[in-house]
Amino acid sequence: MKRLNIVVEGQTEQSFVNEVLAPYLRNNGVSLIIPRLICTSKTGRGGLVNYHHLHNTIKGLLSNPHDGNIVVSSFVDFFRIPNNMPGYDEAMRSGDDLQRVENLQQALGESIADRRFIPYIQLHEFEALLFSNNKGFEYLWEDDMSSKTKSIVDSFENPEDINSAPETAPSKRLLAINQKYDKVLEGNMIALEVGINEMLAKCPRFAEWVSRLITACSE
Repeated sequence: MKRLNIVVEGQTEQSFVNEVLAPYLRNNGVSLIIPRLICTSKTGRGGLVNYHHLHNTIKGLLSNPHDGNIVVSSFVDFFRIPNNMPGYDEAMRSGDDLQRVENLQQALGESIADRRFIPYIQLHEFEALLFSNNKGFEYLWEDDMSSKTKSIVDSFENPEDINSAPETAPSKRLLAINQKYDKVLEGNMIALEVGINEMLAKCPRFAEWVSRLITACSE
């Protein structure tokens, strides 16, 4: 049985893996899914401010080269990604954000250099997935706020296209609508209402990653 370890930035992503992604993966034959917070020190967990923390966390999980029953992946945001990521300067010179994140993702895979690792960087951040439909916002927020999120949902056929400028990234749009938005408390409540199937249908990069996880764990 293969063990799927997904390295995440924070508690919201950890809960998302456990509550939203893992049930879908289990229904598709992946039985053991473990979200792992990035190790920032001997006791510290969570946050991505330095690539070395991500690198060391991933390498630690892959430390036994003879363990063929482990698959490791990353689930980190492109928005505000550290500038010491491998290939960062070259990637930032690419034509658009999609190409930049693809180049960073490839460079991450080359840096880890292990066939058991599947690199993934979310374009642009976790909150993009929440805009796959408006159900979560309608469930949790007042009508005046959910009508504003609906306008954003309707403006983007692909939520991953919601851009990463400091003032218009998905999380910043939510804070502009609701200053009390709390990612940790509300992020997965919204995600559960949106539903994994809708996210997969609307977010092609995310869907491709999930498909790769299923394939890797079935080989």
